[in-house]
Amino acid sequence: MCGCLLAWSTKTGIALLYDEVSENAYDIRLKLTKEVLTIQKQDVVCVSGSDHSANHRTVTLRRQPVGGLGLSIKGGAEHKVPVVISKMFKDQAADQTGMLFIGDAIMQVSKGLLFSTDICFILAFTFVHLLRNAGDEVTITVQYLREAPSFLKLPLGSPGPSSDHSSGASSPLFDSGLHLNGNSINTAPSSPSSPIANEPKYEKRWLDTLSVPLSMARISRYRAGTDKLRSNAFEVLALDGVSTGILQFYTAQESADWLRAISTNISDLTLQNMKMANKCCSPSDQVIHMGWVHERLEGTDSSQLYKFKFLALKGSSFYIFSTPPVSTLDWVRAEKIYNLCEVLFKIHKLWLADDCWLQANLYLGIHQDFDLEDHRPYCFSVMVGHGKSHYFNVELCSELAVWEKSFQRAIFLEVQRTGSKTYMCSWQGDTLCFTVDFALGFTCFDSKTKNVLWRFKFSQLKGSSDDGKTRVKLLFQNLDTKQIETKELEFQDLTAVLHCIHSFIAAKVASVDPVFIDSQSIARKYMYSN
Repeated sequence: MCGCLLAWSTKTGIALLYDEVSENAYDIRLKLTKEVLTIQKQDVVCVSGSDHSANHRTVTLRRQPVGGLGLSIKGGAEHKVPVVISKMFKDQAADQTGMLFIGDAIMQVSKGLLFSTDICFILAFTFVHLLRNAGDEVTITVQYLREAPSFLKLPLGSPGPSSDHSSGASSPLFDSGLHLNGNSINTAPSSPSSPIANEPKYEKRWLDTLSVPLSMARISRYRAGTDKLRSNAFEVLALDGVSTGILQFYTAQESADWLRAISTNISDLTLQNMKMANKCCSPSDQVIHMGWVHERLEGTDSSQLYKFKFLALKGSSFYIFSTPPVSTLDWVRAEKIYNLCEVLFKIHKLWLADDCWLQANLYLGIHQDFDLEDHRPYCFSVMVGHGKSHYFNVELCSELAVWEKSFQRAIFLEVQRTGSKTYMCSWQGDTLCFTVDFALGFTCFDSKTKNVLWRFKFSQLKGSSDDGKTRVKLLFQNLDTKQIETKELEFQDLTAVLHCIHSFIAAKVASVDPVFIDSQSIARKYMYSN
């Protein structure tokens, strides 16, 4: 199962492909390159001698005085699979043909017994009895079973028959099959089974069966639409919806290694796409970050439902798409578009064991949200206007850290570009204007006369409170008297205004002390601590 990283950054390894319908898992080989994840399955191919199809091979075995047919079998009707060759003994009858392989399903015996790859009509013990009493010469027709259930535990050797036979030593993993290396009652010495010179030669090889492009691809470790985590397994889906199926691994470490490797390649390709898109955009409309997330939706029956969403931070806006934008026109087709100055990014949850939360709280300032009902880690929300919010989840802590830093950067750049934001407000029947200015701070003036009613710097804001609806109290310290002055205002969309104030203050602090802002990253603190 260990993947090997080659010089050209191609990662390969053995995994399982899980079929949720049959609940069987099949051995596959994964090949990961910079741009494509390829699934390979083993098959027997004709490499020389003729153009005969390797799908069905007819082989004559001559029973030997010592060793018999020289093979073991597994499967049968009791397992709802064909009878399969599970072991071959070196230099004995089956091995000497050069035409049989571990994993071959026996379809026909001496032209008298027919099997189906879909329906098995015979029990394994019945089949063994048949072969042991079939005489000194047995003709079988075989077909390689590309999707042999993993519970058969067939060994996966390197291509070629020489690597598929077993030694005479006992192996607890592969010796559970029924052996056919005994002799029939009346067995005369016979010449060994050996390939004829002009007969075709076959090899077992890993063949590409599915290639999934990684550009704009997405990964999920969860059962569709739920927060149920698959054990050591995940699925990769291409931009066009083509899926790898459920890729399952023997250990959590292997699953994590492959998840990180594939995610890294997807991220690198996304970065390339961003650079290409930015060549066509003005400096003020650059893509800061984009990528797939899961969004939690609330159903009519209060059940939680997750859907893939594609998020993007571009220019002055935060975009939510159902599918990634691949052309300039696609940007106006977003499901939701929000001004970056008026959103608030918040990390909700990291995956820590219960006994680690106290330490995380003490040293990292991380607080677990116990009111959250889902079980997904690496969650964040983006709070928008009118008290609404979007709740998202990503697969890796590194992704969470990137989103956190990207939101900080995108909001900082937008505040600097915008310079100021003005909102209509009112108090005691008067229509006023409230301005948040990066250089001047807070200003309130009459909407008709434009006369300035009051102005304070950012540093003078000492606190605030609101009613959660429309009204807010801002507490400023008078520089001369040192007294606290309370200013009450009423806004149509109070949430947007409060988020804007937060964005401008954060940008102001970042412009004065960038290191301080960077030190407040919750996700990166967690990553570095681990």
